[in-house]
Amino acid sequence: MEKPGEWAAGAATGFLRACAVAAVTLPVPAVWAGAVLLGRSWGPANPWSWLLPLVLVCVGTLGLSRPVCRAVRALVARWGGPSLPAGYRQAPPVSRMSTGFWWNGFTYEKTRRDALMDQHWRVRWRDPANLRDLRFVAVAAVTAGPVAALPPAALAAAVLGIVRPETPARLLGVLGVLLAVGGAPYAWRVLTPVAERFLRPSRAMALAQRVAELTAQRADATVAQAAEIRRIERDLHDGAQARLVSLGLSLATAQLLVERDPERAKALMRDAQDGAKASLAELRDLIQGISPPVLTERGLVDAVRALALDLRLKVTVEAADPVRVDAPIEAAVYFGVAELLTNAVRHGGATRAGVTFRQDGHGLVVEVEDDGSGGVRERPGGGIAGLRRRLDAFDGSLDITSPPGGPTHVRMTVPCESS
Repeated sequence: MEKPGEWAAGAATGFLRACAVAAVTLPVPAVWAGAVLLGRSWGPANPWSWLLPLVLVCVGTLGLSRPVCRAVRALVARWGGPSLPAGYRQAPPVSRMSTGFWWNGFTYEKTRRDALMDQHWRVRWRDPANLRDLRFVAVAAVTAGPVAALPPAALAAAVLGIVRPETPARLLGVLGVLLAVGGAPYAWRVLTPVAERFLRPSRAMALAQRVAELTAQRADATVAQAAEIRRIERDLHDGAQARLVSLGLSLATAQLLVERDPERAKALMRDAQDGAKASLAELRDLIQGISPPVLTERGLVDAVRALALDLRLKVTVEAADPVRVDAPIEAAVYFGVAELLTNAVRHGGATRAGVTFRQDGHGLVVEVEDDGSGGVRERPGGGIAGLRRRLDAFDGSLDITSPPGGPTHVRMTVPCESS
């Protein structure tokens, strides 16, 4: 049973939320009402009295639909409701051609500003999400809006009734107070189911968005693969290849000196042996960066335990059952955990960390928590953004909770089947 103080706090919060819902969903009906009043004020004698109100209704509804829907999504998410993807069509990047003109995906323009402006309006008015937004503002105008407006309207009527000396007016005022207080905790809740029903992207919009995501992921994977190949080539060229060339020269020189100067030949052989050991160590490090052998031989959990031994913090690795998934997913999760643990030491100053693996019939869940300073932010081109792109290739997700002062908690989820 709720205490009186808790109930009063809930009623006050509900009243404020009802006011917010009414303020967000009723501007479009207000435009409609204003247009009707404007048309009536001109009277039937004017044959064009319907034109300006019609223009006002169309322009006002189109202009307010997207801001209203954005505000509704923000309110639903802030109040603990489901996350509603916007599903708006994204504009492709503009590019400058060799002729000096700018291509925006539709036409060529002389300046980048003109290309962006033309692209913005083309994408904006061809977006199928416009119809969805218009449908929502029309539905909300007769459902969530009027219901949410009841508590503030009842409170306003109560104030007007109580200040009047007539007894019936005061009784209506008391009734308005009861309606406002009793309905405040519930009136705003109508918004969530209406938004969930009418603001979700349609199947076609979701499919188009998914195609765009896969196209971006393919481009990211191509760029990342090319960068990784260049890194391997650079490491081989500057490290192992140079040492092997030096090793070959040392052996050739030792072969010429073996009869004339045996001591110098022996010294060259020793140098060649040291060079071979160094080359082997560099090749092992390179292989470790591509695919750690312990990951292939012992699995993901033991590979993370081996990784933790080389870090300057105490890491606890827990797994209820043996974790075995496909090799590409193992590599993605392994390097993701390595990135998080390295950031915890380098940037967060952490001394302890915990890694938990959990697997069910739908996917793999990995949670990494450290006692560092927190404040982790995802920056474009940074390590966290790279980790998110790596997981996106497998339809995975990355959730980060890192308040200033810590702790930092990261949850990686990858849908997969155990192998």
